[in-house]
This record gives sequence, C-alpha cells and structure tokens, in this order.
Amino acid sequence: MHKYRAKRTTVDGFNFDSKKEAAYYGKLNLLKRSGEISFFLRQVPFHLPGNVTYRLDFMEFHKDGSIKYVDVKGMDTPVSKLKRKQVEALYPIKIDIV
Repeated sequence: MHKYRAKRTTVDGFNFDSKKEAAYYGKLNLLKRSGEISFFLRQVPFHLPGNVTYRLDFMEFHKDGSIKYVDVKGMDTPVSKLKRKQVEALYPIKIDIV
C-alpha cells in the first residue's frame, strides 16, 4: 500500500502512480480525439540544480499553440511544493495542480 493510499493503475499499457492520474490520462485522450488538444506528453523531466529531476505528469499542447503543464496530486507534499517552485523559478512556466 502506498503511504498516501494511492493505488497504482495501468491503462493502455502505461503505469500510473494513482487512479486519479490514470483518470486524467483518460480525459486527455478524449480531448485529443475530440480535437480540443493536439497532443500531450507524459512524465516530462525538468532538471534542477544538485542533479535533481522533477517529473511533470502531463504537458498538454492545445490547438491555439498554448501549452498547459499539469501535475496530478492527491497529496501535495512540502517536497513537491518546493521542487515545483524551483521549476517555476528556473523555467518560464506555471504548473497547474489537479
């Protein structure tokens, strides 16, 4: 059992850390099929000082050329908040939490 009660889930051959993340993946697939987004990427790495990597859950590419950065969290820990602030300070992006 995961310490935050997240249940690892597999969808379309991809492993997700939680049911919530897998459900968001399903939503993105629907948006892609309907044409609302062009495509999306999973587990996008951002490199931080000290040989630390922050992995973003999803990067959505919209038809209008905009990009949405999404992290799916059931429990937003102090460590994840710190890493997210570091990414936003080093890269010109804003990460949305779902």
